[in-house]
Amino acid sequence: MKHVYRQGKDPGRPTLLILHGTGGTETDLLPVADMIDSAASVLGVRGNVSENGMPRFFRRLAEGVFDEEDLILRTKELNEFLDQAAEEHGFDRNHVVAVGYSNGANIAGSLLFHYRNALKGAILFHPMVPRRGIELPDLTETPVFIGAGTNDPICSADETKELAEMLAKAGAPVETHWESFGHQLTRTEAEKAAAWYASHFQ
Repeated sequence: MKHVYRQGKDPGRPTLLILHGTGGTETDLLPVADMIDSAASVLGVRGNVSENGMPRFFRRLAEGVFDEEDLILRTKELNEFLDQAAEEHGFDRNHVVAVGYSNGANIAGSLLFHYRNALKGAILFHPMVPRRGIELPDLTETPVFIGAGTNDPICSADETKELAEMLAKAGAPVETHWESFGHQLTRTEAEKAAAWYASHFQ
């Protein structure tokens, strides 16, 4: 997968896996990663799917309707890529925290839903429920931060609450931060995520 890797100043910190929204690139969330942990290593990944020339991490059938088969395939692909990238770049595969926005948050959520030890934690900005009707792995050791909009036109408040409940039911400690700026990722949202991260990983 097309990616960028930046070695951090402190090898003891997690590696931040940054995952862009639709139409983004592997470098989009670098400023957000710096806000969250400027000393951490960063792995930015570009989605392998193109929708009208815009990179995405998996296909969708319509706005808000995921191609579930492709989602499962692409989640496996990303999980395997993380194994390869850890070997190639020399970071601890068991110490990866995802930072995803929109489509990137959805693929990060899908990693949590499908693979028990894929992530050490996750910051999900404006995610949706990746899948329904499956049993989630044990996530008791995997804290999750969700940044959400009370008036998000793409991801409803009810969907956010449903995702938080599903993760909590699987044992994940979940914190949800609400704002009222639609689907936008705001600076204050990133700051709240940074404070949450500091309380769990520093």
